Amino acid sequence: MALAEGAAVPYAVELGLTVLHTALYAALFLFAYLQLWLLLYYRERRLSYHTLCLFLCLLWAALRTTLFSFYLQNSLQALRLQQPFAHWLLYCLPGCLLFSSLCLLNLYFAEVIFKVKCAAEFNKYKVLLYLGSILTSLLFLVVNLTCAMLIHGEVPEKQLRWTVLARALVNDSLFILCAISLACCMCKLGKMSSANVYLESKGTSVCQAILVGSVVALLYSSRACYNLVAVAISPDNVPGPFNYGWDNLSDKVHVEVSSEEYVVFGVVLFLWELVPTTFVVLFFRAQRLSQNLTPAGMVNSHSYSSRAYFFDNPRRYDSDDDLSRLGAREGGYGIRYIRDQSQSTKLIKFYHAIEHRVSQHEKTKE
Repeated sequence: MALAEGAAVPYAVELGLTVLHTALYAALFLFAYLQLWLLLYYRERRLSYHTLCLFLCLLWAALRTTLFSFYLQNSLQALRLQQPFAHWLLYCLPGCLLFSSLCLLNLYFAEVIFKVKCAAEFNKYKVLLYLGSILTSLLFLVVNLTCAMLIHGEVPEKQLRWTVLARALVNDSLFILCAISLACCMCKLGKMSSANVYLESKGTSVCQAILVGSVVALLYSSRACYNLVAVAISPDNVPGPFNYGWDNLSDKVHVEVSSEEYVVFGVVLFLWELVPTTFVVLFFRAQRLSQNLTPAGMVNSHSYSSRAYFFDNPRRYDSDDDLSRLGAREGGYGIRYIRDQSQSTKLIKFYHAIEHRVSQHEKTKE
């Protein structure tokens, strides 16, 4: 998309900002790519919250790097005129990826809360949580894609206005609801003293989780609110650099973009996209959990196993010989763990039996 002639911002400033944005997104892409390889090197599970979130952030950084590289070459105008789907791919799909990462973050912290309170309760709501997250992401994607195709088609000006407004209402409302849900998870997580034990087994802590969740919820909700206000009150016949939302420049298909709009577009992407995405990548970065847990006195556990649990006193069982004491244990929340993939089937069944006995005890107490 070509910039307007006679721009108020000097060309050298625009070029410097373009190079800066390209370098920042490329650096985040390389960092996320390295983390995925490290997860594979550490023998983490290939399908987990870490790999999914890192892959979404990787794809988002790749699309943003490609977008600003087109600005750097000044060839984006031909791309948007000939291939509207590719234009949607560069401008609108990154917003869908950010929403999917927000849903995954909600799902991850909800699972942590359920497992800390009672692992048996999570199995009851696991399917509903997964289906809800997937369907919500698909709804966001379908609405975004449908409205974007209508905008690029030959539609009346009045219908175009309502199309943009409908997309903003649906998509931004979903962002606000997910941000509120994430904030509620942070409040519940902060009140659970035992949550730090579980999160330390994943290579993080409650403070880090609350920091990341709060920053992501605040930034995404503030941008969604701004987008709703901008789309609702911006006049149709008065152009300005601030009267746009998530897909601001993608809505301006047949007009030139001023230099002020381009600068504000870059600032918006940095503050409301790059910063929260960087926090998510750092939170789900690859770590050697066996090294991190040993100083704390915890049992060694690999994070690729979804059956990584702890007992009330994590420092009590320092060897496999102490596991025999669990058969006579009557209280506390049982937590399963698998120390290595090469463990025998008999040992795994033994852990399942322990969990079953503890869950039955909890039901009788209730």
